[in-house]
Amino acid sequence: MTRSLPLAALAAAALATAACTPNDPAAAAGDDASAGGPATVTVSSTADACTLSAAEAPSGNVVFKVTNDGDDVTEFYLLAEDGLRIVSEVENIGPGLSRDLVLTAKPGSYQTACKPGMVGDGIRAPFTVTDSGADVAPTGAIADQIAAATTSYVAYVKDQTEQLLAGTQEFVAAYKAGDDATARDLYAPTRAHWERIEPVAESFGDLDPRTDLREADLEADQEWTGWHLLEKDLWQPQPDANGGVAYTPLTDAQRTQYADQLLADTQELSDRVHADDFPATIDAAAIGNGAKGLLDEVATGKVTGEEEIWSHTDLWDFQANVDGARVAFEDLRDVVTAKDSALADQLDTRFGALQTLLDGYKQGDGFVSYTDLSEAQVKELAAAVDALSEPLSKLTSAVVL
Repeated sequence: MTRSLPLAALAAAALATAACTPNDPAAAAGDDASAGGPATVTVSSTADACTLSAAEAPSGNVVFKVTNDGDDVTEFYLLAEDGLRIVSEVENIGPGLSRDLVLTAKPGSYQTACKPGMVGDGIRAPFTVTDSGADVAPTGAIADQIAAATTSYVAYVKDQTEQLLAGTQEFVAAYKAGDDATARDLYAPTRAHWERIEPVAESFGDLDPRTDLREADLEADQEWTGWHLLEKDLWQPQPDANGGVAYTPLTDAQRTQYADQLLADTQELSDRVHADDFPATIDAAAIGNGAKGLLDEVATGKVTGEEEIWSHTDLWDFQANVDGARVAFEDLRDVVTAKDSALADQLDTRFGALQTLLDGYKQGDGFVSYTDLSEAQVKELAAAVDALSEPLSKLTSAVVL
């Protein structure tokens, strides 16, 4: 999962804002916007600052050019005004590297956040998108293709959410009944539905950390809930893998409490996705950025084996993230082909190469344990992820700009 932006973020935002120092708003957009191109805002992320070239940009296509000028891996977020909902993000930006966040921004008040070290609430500041009055919506055949892509992707998200809810109901029933063998069998295939649409779940802010937070990412005084808490209880670690102390199993009452909360949170996700206003939050930029976000999830959690540290079912998650990214690309394929056919061909080739590697680790209806892979095999997977990540980072720009 993406490292969370917990509820405590609201209280911390005012303190973090002081370290983020945007320059004159006139620097936003520059000549590009006046010429009809995207507004451009540069971002410099360091250990203690998140410096934007502007505190506002006109509505329409906006590009945040994020450079990591610090020593730790960083992330950059555009958040809704409440500081909880993620509008869009770029993750896993290594020291000295730059990444672009491309989106179509509506007028309104937002927050920006750099997160050096990919932990904590981030260094935040208010950001305003003014009403440019310009119509940046695509026209003609491209508009029709984007509309079809959006309709298809929304249907996919709804279907995956429905399957996730049904699977979670079965998992919770088995877990609460003490049928751990069945719960373990259901764990990975059920979570695959979550992993395929995780960027959508993350966009709902506090829902993602409640459901998918890893123990390693817990902050001081933060309650641990969700899938990975139950994972640890189902695959109980030995003391040497538990900080040197014996693991204390959850009581029957705790099992019921946390399982019921997981189901309630999954129901909430389903309700939000099926709400009348949900499709309005999905556009071509959201689909493209979601595809790249899913591959970032692979690079930062699945390849390292840190996501499923107790069950070692990381390859299930790996495949699900790749599935979600591929579906997003395929929904946008007609647009990409029309605007950059070479990029479409390159993405087809590299998705295929990564899938071929994953197919080699299938076992029955699932995958071998991640601990069965050699160091060389893990490196081979990581290289294939990197090879796909480079062209996939161009997907949103190709579609939107």
